[in-house]
Amino acid sequence: MKQFLIVYFLLLPILSFSQLNGSLTLDWQTKKEMNYGDFKTIIPYFSGNTFRYDITKKNLTLLLNLNQSNISNNSSVQITNTIYESISKADLGDLNPENIPDKLNESLKSTSARDTKQNFLFLYPIIKEGNNFKRLRSFSYFITNTASKNSNSTAFQKSNSITNSILASGDWYRFYVEKSGVYKISKSFLQSLGFDPGKEDPKRIKIYGNGGQMLPLSNNIYYPEDLTENAIQVIGENDGIFNNEDYILFYAEGTENWSTESQTNLNLYDTKSYYYITSSGGEGKRIPNASQPSGISTLELNTFDDYQFHEVDQTNLVHLGRQWLGEAFDINQEQEFSFNFPNIDTSSPVKIETNTASAAFTPTSFVISANGQNIGTINFNSLSTSSEIKYLTQKLPVNTTFSGTENIKIKLTYNNNGVPGSKGFLDHINLTAKRKLLGTNKQFKFQYNAAGSTIGIVNYTIGNASTISQIWDITDLYNVSKFENPNQAVFSFKANLGEVRKYIAIDPSDYFTPLKENQSKVTNQNLKGTLFKNNQNSFQDIDYVIITPKSLTSQAEKLAVFHRTNSNLSVKVIALENIYQEFSSGKQDIAAIRNCIKYIYDNASSPEKRIKYVNLFGDASYDYKNRILNNTNIVPIYQSPISNTTGEASFASDDFYGLMDSNEGIVGYPFGGIDIAVGRMLVSDNVQAQEMINKVLEYHDTKSYGNWRNNFVLISDDSDQNSDASLQTRQNNLADVIASEKPFFNIDKIILDSYTQEASAGGSRYPKARTDFFNAFEKGALVFNYLGHGGEDGLASERIWEKSDGQNLNNQYKYPLFITITCEFSRFDDPTRPTAGEYTFWNPKGGAISMLTTTRAIGQFNAENFNDNLSKNLLSYSSNQYNSIAESLRISKNENPSASSNIIVYIGDPALMLAIPKPKINLTKVNDIAISQPIPDFKSLAKIKITGEITDENNIVLSNYNGELSTAIFDKTITASTLNNDGYSPAISFKTLGETIFRGNASVTNGQFEFSFVVPRDIRIPVDNGRISFYSKKNQALENQTGSTTIIKIGGINENAPQDNISPKVKLYMNDETFVSGGITNDSPFLLAFLEDENGINTAGGIGHDIIAVLDGDVSNQYILNDYYQTKLDDYTNGNLRFPLRNLAPGMHTISFTAWDVYNNPVTSEIQFIVVGDDALTLTHVLNYPNPFSTYTQFWFSHNRPYEPLDVQVQVMTITGKVVWTKNQIITTEGFLSREISWDGKDDFGDLIGKGVYIYKLTVRSNLTNKKAEKYEKLVIL
Repeated sequence: MKQFLIVYFLLLPILSFSQLNGSLTLDWQTKKEMNYGDFKTIIPYFSGNTFRYDITKKNLTLLLNLNQSNISNNSSVQITNTIYESISKADLGDLNPENIPDKLNESLKSTSARDTKQNFLFLYPIIKEGNNFKRLRSFSYFITNTASKNSNSTAFQKSNSITNSILASGDWYRFYVEKSGVYKISKSFLQSLGFDPGKEDPKRIKIYGNGGQMLPLSNNIYYPEDLTENAIQVIGENDGIFNNEDYILFYAEGTENWSTESQTNLNLYDTKSYYYITSSGGEGKRIPNASQPSGISTLELNTFDDYQFHEVDQTNLVHLGRQWLGEAFDINQEQEFSFNFPNIDTSSPVKIETNTASAAFTPTSFVISANGQNIGTINFNSLSTSSEIKYLTQKLPVNTTFSGTENIKIKLTYNNNGVPGSKGFLDHINLTAKRKLLGTNKQFKFQYNAAGSTIGIVNYTIGNASTISQIWDITDLYNVSKFENPNQAVFSFKANLGEVRKYIAIDPSDYFTPLKENQSKVTNQNLKGTLFKNNQNSFQDIDYVIITPKSLTSQAEKLAVFHRTNSNLSVKVIALENIYQEFSSGKQDIAAIRNCIKYIYDNASSPEKRIKYVNLFGDASYDYKNRILNNTNIVPIYQSPISNTTGEASFASDDFYGLMDSNEGIVGYPFGGIDIAVGRMLVSDNVQAQEMINKVLEYHDTKSYGNWRNNFVLISDDSDQNSDASLQTRQNNLADVIASEKPFFNIDKIILDSYTQEASAGGSRYPKARTDFFNAFEKGALVFNYLGHGGEDGLASERIWEKSDGQNLNNQYKYPLFITITCEFSRFDDPTRPTAGEYTFWNPKGGAISMLTTTRAIGQFNAENFNDNLSKNLLSYSSNQYNSIAESLRISKNENPSASSNIIVYIGDPALMLAIPKPKINLTKVNDIAISQPIPDFKSLAKIKITGEITDENNIVLSNYNGELSTAIFDKTITASTLNNDGYSPAISFKTLGETIFRGNASVTNGQFEFSFVVPRDIRIPVDNGRISFYSKKNQALENQTGSTTIIKIGGINENAPQDNISPKVKLYMNDETFVSGGITNDSPFLLAFLEDENGINTAGGIGHDIIAVLDGDVSNQYILNDYYQTKLDDYTNGNLRFPLRNLAPGMHTISFTAWDVYNNPVTSEIQFIVVGDDALTLTHVLNYPNPFSTYTQFWFSHNRPYEPLDVQVQVMTITGKVVWTKNQIITTEGFLSREISWDGKDDFGDLIGKGVYIYKLTVRSNLTNKKAEKYEKLVIL
């Protein structure tokens, strides 16, 4: 059935409000199988971009982008004219009936991104009606907008102000704690930090720190913007001297605090809670006496609520998400955990919260008991082998309690149902017990949990209190207050109810002692006060921030310098350690990074000058705390709280760092508008960082300017199952849309099902498609876009792309953007398993410049829709104004949010612009006839003269433009068909570019060009439109243009063509023109062929007329070289090709080469070479030229290390071995011949040496491998 989606809008403006009407018809299809990686689900489905499937809840939703920005947050929506149709329970497929509502539950969802609002209509298209179900067929909606007519533009207001960090001046010293409590800091501890209290007035001693809790993820939850001073006690400070017996008391918060956002007691990111001490400035904050209400108490309390937990992080089962599990129940299926509650109130039950997990393909359970009494059973369903769910989690029912004693033993018994492979895990046990308020000779915290829901005044009475010196109110971490106990055995104080206040009883015999690191002195820093300062100390807005650890800042600064100069961006490099110091009290925390970015965003001078790009310059990992070997947690990433699935719900996302609005911070769906384009460069050390930055620099280097930028390759997977049938149709349609919107692109379609499938021991394969894919990468294309199945190890079940491919590519200066909206291709947050996507990015001299890719399994339908929308924004349909690649991704996610949006990431430099050449290049004449007139057909063997010009977008000739033009002329479009290899997809026809009948180069002078060529005999004779593709680059300028035309017609025969029976001439070399047949090469050399013919070389192919190379007589695997041939500048009779051979075995090899001229006259030649491999450094053909000589000679040698920096030393010695001259030089050659070192015949002191015979020693060492080789030869001085 043809898919359609009909939407009608009617906007009726009114002075104080507006109304938006529309209607929608849902085109329901039959149940559809959908793929999420290896997981398949069958669900009802309707076509169009509004369809959404929640894989976690297993229900359908509809999300319609209203494409209206002037809808206020107070607007309401009404659904009318609803038409339903019944749907059977069987037709629900894998939907969960329990999660299907009984109403549409329509609502408006609004997001804001850089003040641009997106408004969506949200509803549930399938609802329950009693025991039956029905689906929405069509409806109308009516939106009442109560906003004013100017509500679509948000007034820019700075929410922050620029301040200086407290660390900007003064002497600061850092220490840390791990657990919460009252700490004693002695004079000796201060001295161990480097702080000498004897030189300071103790009243000026201050302690700063924000505690060990994780920062809130939500932007609207308060957290200090800088280090905050804590109230402390300095015992003995009143005499103005810090004596040996003096000490400091203060309350420190450790890293163990319950987080509702992350459902854990443990700080996800750090194990240390840092505090800072200084004596700079005035007197410090001291702990005051707490104020007590004067009224009569309404509640007497001599008990309190005590909270204890057991939670350890031992394993992250699926290597993703925030959840780490603790003890495993496999070999030991029964484990016991002890808790101690002194002075427990046995009359009150103990509340228990337990979270457990099970990974089993059979039903399993946990039985939980306390001191022998059964508390409850947690049951688990079995996992499905085809599911993306890898384990299940379950808790005891809410408010589960038991009768407690002072010593409590919680026993968990795992029933694996007799299957040894089943595994259970404990996440955490949380106990809350009532204890009597009695001193225990230890410090202890207490609180009354019901205080928040109780009004009045409470009187706390503490018994056995003679050893308790003080009670501190620690509710406000930074403003602790105290109740002092005047040595009473029974001590009481009053407090207001209405909020839960936290207290700690202090016993002087039980102070905690803080800890310190090797480096305690803190270097002054002031990010907040200096980020907006330029070199002239004036305010300057920031466009681009690179965030990286200090160890990588020198490399990051190279990238910053490039963008300051090349992109005219204001760029700042910020060290992670400095961010943590100012924004999270020294702890690692992703929200600290976000808060730093938000500080920059909020303090811009105007909306249009807010930060645009964030580069997370470092790899990431699911392990924030370095618990795994070879961890790569360089710049942390936001992890989903859902950790038991490889699907979309367990995403890792850098979008978190771009969510700036006050109602954002939790990455979800719909998650809000992303305000900043974020990218990540996956680097782990300085070597890798340098390599990746070099690729960015090379992408902008003049060597990267070439006609490969006109190429655009789209690859489609075949259909391995019914649900795959849409893949090749969608990708083919996208290719045709791109060809229409951006006609200057030469679209190459690699549709797997159009190739012959071959069987192998490892399964079905497409060897020709795999070769075409790899070769297209090395020949060069601006973009590669793959749609289909994939995984961490490669693309497609037929393995058309594997990990090794990304590593083996040699496409330097032709780095593409690689788009892979597939499953897990670049799951970079698992250091234990590097992915095919990462290897493609990491290749230092090949692979991709950047990637739009995925970190988890993605739903096929979402992938298809997102790929289309992404291409629209990336290529700016109907415009020549382009955004950066990362900005295009940001816009695409905001326009069309779904659960899949979270797993699509940008790997690369976020400020990188796709290197699309400028328009335009125009064809003006053919054979001196203006194209406004009927022009000659391009007939077989006709000589054609092409004339054209370089213009701006308004067709004004660029008369100052001088450069080089590259042209490719294509025969008529070819119509091909898929083959339905696997039987799941009916054959489709598709169009591809015709054969290249000419590929040549010409000069551009003052914006004008012309060149000639002879049309090959092998064109297809029927006459139809061909295609000319132009590319030019300007001399001595980083500027290039593009253009194309299909106005020409190709076909027919030139009856008056002159005779030509003369074969072309050819010269063959390996790697460079100095090569002599029989010489040495590395294992991946280049074949060079230089061809000459009076009428030109045939690149159109035809039966038996391709340019081919046969290696070692293997005619069944010959290389087709047509696409590698280029003519010389302004000379179609001469040309050359450079073809890469790969991974050849050591030893002698022979290449037989054949080419044809356009008249099909052949030429054949052979060349031999010896592969010595890359393990050893080999030297051959060592000589000096001229020899003999008098005042000048060069030292020549061949080697097998092209492109490597080589340390070369030449020592000239007398026959007796005395060294008279030494030359050391580092050389790098593109080929295998070096002749960079020369000598004038003078010794090391500059004096001419005598005539005669001398010996010289050549020593060559590779800087990369440290391999060394040396040779001795003779020379004669005349």
